[in-house]
Amino acid sequence: MYQFFVEDTQVGEDSVTIEGSDVNHIRNVLRMKRGEKVRISTNSGKNYFGEIEELSETMVLVAIVEECADGTELANKIYLFQGLPKSDKMELIIQKAVELGAYEIIPVAMKNCVVKLDEKKAGSKVARWQEIAKSAAKQSKRSLIPTVHMPMSYKEAVEEAATLDVVLVPYENERGMAATKEAIAAITSGQSIGIFIGPEGGFADDEIALAREKQMQLISLGKRILRTETAGLATLSILMYHLEANEE
Repeated sequence: MYQFFVEDTQVGEDSVTIEGSDVNHIRNVLRMKRGEKVRISTNSGKNYFGEIEELSETMVLVAIVEECADGTELANKIYLFQGLPKSDKMELIIQKAVELGAYEIIPVAMKNCVVKLDEKKAGSKVARWQEIAKSAAKQSKRSLIPTVHMPMSYKEAVEEAATLDVVLVPYENERGMAATKEAIAAITSGQSIGIFIGPEGGFADDEIALAREKQMQLISLGKRILRTETAGLATLSILMYHLEANEE
């Protein structure tokens, strides 16, 4: 069943109006017809099952069959602060992070980042990344589309993370899985969580020093060194298992 995202204002008493680029996708790419079933999610996280009732060049009208009480979101909001990687690795990271439940993704310019984005390039990149997040949210049946932010400096990212309940920093020089297990086990439902991932060159010494100063939790992901595109996804996977297993 295909999924589409709409604004809350597009939801009526017994129908939903789909507008914009999704209309062309429904009509000319998916070639959907009247009576076909779809899943609708709003920007406030509500979910509906419905059937296509009308199709025109500018809108698709969906009759609401039922509102789905069971959402697909984690009870915790997870913020992925990702050190800017080179080439198209960020696209993979965003796609998979959305599938694994990340709430927001914040690209971070760190000292050892190979990639340097000026404001013009960053704007076009973020627009592209946001579309990837939207596509991944549809595919994985998320109830919302995670926001991909404009890149920020490491110092700005640390200040932003200061408002979160828990901040984890996977670090290759941090030893001992017992401490990692303890840190994950202490996270409770509803807490906001930040994850800081270094770029290909890893964290600079002063970046780790600032993380310690701000009492961010340095953790290990095991004996092997993980690539930047793997470390965040591994951490998200661990968190997803812990949080969803505790819901049952």
